[in-house]
Amino acid sequence: MPDSVELRIEELRELIRNHDRLYYVEAAPQISDTEYDRLINELKELEREHPDLITVDSPTQRVGERPVDHLPEAAHRLPMLSIENTYSIEEVQKWADRTMKSLEGEAIEWVVELKIDGAAVSLIYEDGVLVQGLTRGDGTTGSDITHNVRTIGDVPLRLVGDKVPSVLEVRGEIYMTNTTLVALNQRQQDKGESLFANPRNVASGTITMLDPRICAERGLRMFCHGAGYCEGIRATNYIDFLREIGSYGLRPTPHVAAFPTIAAAMEHADDVIEQLHELDFEVDGLVIKINSFDQRSRLGTTSKSPRWVIAYKWEKWEATTRLNEIRVQVGKTGAITPVANLEPVELDRTIVSRASLHNADEVRRKDVRVGDIVVVEKAGRIIPHIVRVEKHERKTDLPVFEFPTHCPECETALVQDEGGVYIRCPNYVCPAQVKERIRYFASRKAMDIEGLGDKLVDQLVSGGLVVTYGDLYRLKNRKADLLSLERMGEKSADNLLQGIEASRERGLARLLSALSIRHVGTTVARVLANHFGSIDRLEGASVEDLADVNEIGGTIADSVFSFLHSDHGKAIVDDLRGLGIKMEADRPVLASDKLSGKSFVVTGTLVKFTRDEIHDLIRQHGGKVSSSISAKTDYLVAGDKAGSKLAKAEKLGVQVLTEDRFEAMIQ
Repeated sequence: MPDSVELRIEELRELIRNHDRLYYVEAAPQISDTEYDRLINELKELEREHPDLITVDSPTQRVGERPVDHLPEAAHRLPMLSIENTYSIEEVQKWADRTMKSLEGEAIEWVVELKIDGAAVSLIYEDGVLVQGLTRGDGTTGSDITHNVRTIGDVPLRLVGDKVPSVLEVRGEIYMTNTTLVALNQRQQDKGESLFANPRNVASGTITMLDPRICAERGLRMFCHGAGYCEGIRATNYIDFLREIGSYGLRPTPHVAAFPTIAAAMEHADDVIEQLHELDFEVDGLVIKINSFDQRSRLGTTSKSPRWVIAYKWEKWEATTRLNEIRVQVGKTGAITPVANLEPVELDRTIVSRASLHNADEVRRKDVRVGDIVVVEKAGRIIPHIVRVEKHERKTDLPVFEFPTHCPECETALVQDEGGVYIRCPNYVCPAQVKERIRYFASRKAMDIEGLGDKLVDQLVSGGLVVTYGDLYRLKNRKADLLSLERMGEKSADNLLQGIEASRERGLARLLSALSIRHVGTTVARVLANHFGSIDRLEGASVEDLADVNEIGGTIADSVFSFLHSDHGKAIVDDLRGLGIKMEADRPVLASDKLSGKSFVVTGTLVKFTRDEIHDLIRQHGGKVSSSISAKTDYLVAGDKAGSKLAKAEKLGVQVLTEDRFEAMIQ
């Protein structure tokens, strides 16, 4: 047998493994499906001609030819403990408080990730080769499902790279996408077989079947989100662990982020919850965990659960109903949102007749059509949304929904965000946008104007009394016009005018939030207000100045700068300034200005202060706190185990302080 055949076989296997990693892990395929199939077929042909060269980790050996007799049991080297669950934000905070007390004085990074609703499994690799797949079972012993996990495209049979760990046990969730379930149920109906209720049940039932050929047909997927028994991994924290296993060809759990405070982590959690409708797989909560493996080890476990992780879950309710109509509505930033009008259905003891479809891409991706039978879901605080279409119930060829080309309110031609999914009405004075902006301006999280409800906003805008934010403050000169409105008496008018007058003093943070600047919510508004202090300084900032502010970044910086320097943005600010609206931030009384203009980063384990205490001291003496080292950092306060930030500070020439030296600076 020529050496060239053996070399070609190995070359093909490496090529296929690399393309699997690009497709499944990086979502960046470099070849077409046809080209990929050509590689697989060439490898199959060479292995058929030379069966002595077939190995168990070859990409051609995923699916066994016959069922296994039974599922043997096997012990987990390390128990697969369950995670403590809660349905309460308050309980998450209590867990965080206990954790901070146990790690008192230490910097803690809090990781937020999706809780995938699937079947928990463990994969074991030895010298880079998949040797076993186990279900969670009772946590100490699981069923051997190696024959089935081998059929899942996300699961490499051999890890890629030259320096893989000698033993790597990764844990994760096997799941099915909603799109795959829709196609599977269509096939089930065509065959006259029973249909599946939800993706989770399919995944957990399929993975324990004896015949791997069935598993291969069902298109299961897998995300990896944990480590079991390992020998030779390099990562010392969870974020690095996900990067490391990704480099081996495993698929890490997506949308994971780490934060320096639990408050920042939970703010991010709120943002994630609002985006769940974009996912094609089921999520039943969020997982909050400690990033550092060393801190995890010291926190330890109870008899049932690790102390370093908690799951924030929500109840989910699903129902099937008919979609009667798709309408579009115009938001405060001009975004055109499709809304589904449903045959009324009960969810969580309430009647639901509307569900958001969010954007045109979502309508196309889920192939939602008027007349379809759809699955609608309500989960916790998440607004009802359509999960999937029951396409097996589509008896006729329903017309595809055509997204409008012009604004339904003002007839202006719509435009799509460059590189984005939202389609917008660009007419800033579109009546529908004006109403939504005024509603938001008056809301509690913005200027908090007592007495200015939705119906009154409709009357004010429709009657031409209010077109701009400034018009609200000019209403005191138009009381007679106010009194002419429906159900508006003398007392109601006076209460409204008093509420508007009181809103003048809300300050810069609330004002920035109220102006409906894209990407600027309450958190970003507060960060900008605290950093710049006044609208004048904010207007004078460049895009680079804005982007350098911690938690801002390029996208938000571009949006803020564009608004403040656009014709309508400048007109709004000048108008409100002339009306005497407060445009400065409420500043705390400083203990001194000894740290004025200086930027600090704090890292490592502190002895004299907690992290929050030293941050407060820096701000009280006029300094600024950042979470990352850059050339603009003035000082790094370094405790024990300072790590990479200390090395970066020394490389950049940033002055490093001990706690004692910092204390001396402010005395």
